[in-house]
Amino acid sequence: MSGLKSIPAWLDDRIGYTTTFKPLIEHPVPQTGWDYTIGSAALIAFTVQVVTGVALAFTYVPTPNDAYQSLQFITNDAILGNIVRGVHFWGASAMVLLVSAHAAQVFLIGSFKFPREVNWLSGTVLLVFTFGMAFTGQLLRWNQDAYWAIVVGASQAARAPIIGQFLVGVLFAGPEIGGATLTRFYATHVFMIPAIIFGLLGLHLYLVIRHGVSEPPVPGVVVDRRTYRERYEALVHKFGVPFWPDAGWKDVVFALLVGTVVLGLSIVLGPPALGAKADPTVLQADPRPDWYFLWYFALLALIPPVIENVFIIGFPLALGLMFLLLPFVAPQGERSPRRRPWAVGFVAVVVVSIAALVNIGSRAPWSPVLGDVTLPVSATQGLDPTQQAGAQVFNQHGCINCHAVAGVGGERGPNLSTIATQLSSDQLTWRILNGGRNMPAYGDTMSPQELSQLLAFLQTLK
Repeated sequence: MSGLKSIPAWLDDRIGYTTTFKPLIEHPVPQTGWDYTIGSAALIAFTVQVVTGVALAFTYVPTPNDAYQSLQFITNDAILGNIVRGVHFWGASAMVLLVSAHAAQVFLIGSFKFPREVNWLSGTVLLVFTFGMAFTGQLLRWNQDAYWAIVVGASQAARAPIIGQFLVGVLFAGPEIGGATLTRFYATHVFMIPAIIFGLLGLHLYLVIRHGVSEPPVPGVVVDRRTYRERYEALVHKFGVPFWPDAGWKDVVFALLVGTVVLGLSIVLGPPALGAKADPTVLQADPRPDWYFLWYFALLALIPPVIENVFIIGFPLALGLMFLLLPFVAPQGERSPRRRPWAVGFVAVVVVSIAALVNIGSRAPWSPVLGDVTLPVSATQGLDPTQQAGAQVFNQHGCINCHAVAGVGGERGPNLSTIATQLSSDQLTWRILNGGRNMPAYGDTMSPQELSQLLAFLQTLK
């Protein structure tokens, strides 16, 4: 027994955990509420993603011929594979939610102010790479929706001024999606981004220990560079508690709660259905991203087409600059949300807007019907030769893929079954030649004869 008792002493003498790690976990912190547990839960969620990702990597094969089949094997045949994949999927959603909520909480209580500016900047970069890991994980399913969602994303990136084709080359690792693309996404998702996140987490945690956990804000108590450090040290010395166990137990409880929800969803709902295997020759798909990117795709679909190219580059840049400049624009002053109603209003507007856009994006038909679709016989019976030729133009130029007529066709654009009663010939001509929201302009691709034939056909749709 005396030998067993000496083992911890021997390890402590060799490793020095009582002099190195014990002071870290027992360092005094201000007394905080449950909202301070969000960041720790995000860290645990990332750890779960790494563990389940490693488990999946033992079986997943990142090649176009085997990726889909390996996921099918994991889901249907591997021991606990369905649950592991479910935890990885729902854990990704939890991590995105937690990191975003942590950023909102830090913003609301003004913890980005002096002396924690670099804490905020490192957290901002962590937020970016969290979304980067979520984005690169989509293609690894190698199903139709994931494949065409990446195609849609690349087509958006290609429209960016100057650097569009460069961005497409970075995404595709070549002129088109193939084995090199899948390998690049796999390496980025499994190796590069997690390694960067580990480094950023180390920096972020070091800065938290260096500057201390920010105290809960008090209305009227402002941040002043000249006095803040002295006031903070006095506060911690007088009212502080050891991080463990006095404050850390809340982190454990909240992390267990999040983990229970993720595991419950994985068991009850499981991972998303794989659907059809990725096949570029089969165009029938509904390419929409996972929910945490759906708001942005919906926003791109709703903005005026004339500003789309500028928006694709300008919006992320403006958002990034806002995050990066925030701690330098407002390094001092009030921290309490009660004295900063504009901050509360800003977060509320962002949350409501994203929720509304996700709802729109989940219900809207963002893609045309890409299969072999032609006008029904009921829409072409009794037409004269010019109108018949216009019906052929309608089919040949792909109008039927986005517009429904007599119950057949896509839902990407308006239903044209009664368009002759809604728009005049001049209005139809202008729209065809100039295009519109989500509709290309046909002024350069349609001959005058085809235009007159198409107008003749559309004027029969009453």
